[in-house]
Amino acid sequence: MPQPFSFELTTERFRTFGADPATVAEDGRLYRVLDGREVEICPADGGVEIAPGDAALAAATARFLGASFDLEAFAQAAASDAVLAGLAERLRGLRPALVPDPFEALVTAITAQQISLGAASAIRGRFVVAYGEALGRAHAFPTRERVAAVQPDDLRALGFSTRKAEYVVGLARAPLDLDALAALPDDEVKRELVALPGLGEWTADWFLARQLGRPDAWPAGDLALRKAVSLHYLDGASISIDETRAFGERFAGHRNLAAHYLLVGARTPA
Repeated sequence: MPQPFSFELTTERFRTFGADPATVAEDGRLYRVLDGREVEICPADGGVEIAPGDAALAAATARFLGASFDLEAFAQAAASDAVLAGLAERLRGLRPALVPDPFEALVTAITAQQISLGAASAIRGRFVVAYGEALGRAHAFPTRERVAAVQPDDLRALGFSTRKAEYVVGLARAPLDLDALAALPDDEVKRELVALPGLGEWTADWFLARQLGRPDAWPAGDLALRKAVSLHYLDGASISIDETRAFGERFAGHRNLAAHYLLVGARTPA
């Protein structure tokens, strides 16, 4: 892994938000299906060790663990902001994990809309077990083709609301090439996504941040991010979505990392 890298901080979210059958955190290691195979990911000096250890899985694991983020450039940019500089030092080596598959990223975002992350995690977990293939300790996330064949009522039985069940099935059946989004600039990605039922700006922003790893993704509509900005900069005063969006201008070029460091900083002790 590129340095700096902290396995503990990078994988924190997989231990914080409840059991996830697609990314299993167990005994200090992760189990995740990548490229159709379960990968065991263990912390090691300077990075991680994986099993199996072939080159294709190594590349997929590195991407999953946020290898593409330039933490040194981020730390240099953060130096002019006392709050962010402190977080960059305290959380040194945090690399936001990226969702490997675009369909998974969007279904996860739909699941989390307007409910607690704990509730969303439980619903997503039932969905993964019901329609994903078990490949060891971890399940492969359900394929788009498998979900396209189900009915919205099937998902309602797992805890999805009627609307969300319709959105997930509709996404699976939509003609949009999700893999092709990676070749588009941020504004075009957002335009393509928000044209689909159930996918708003919040979902598109998180897709840019956690699937494509775009440096300037800034999910201003996210309540947790608004609270994190308030906690770190405004002594807990409320802040609107528009104000949060404007606040992100100070992090231009590194908004994605800034958002993740603010979020993790807010939920982990100093």
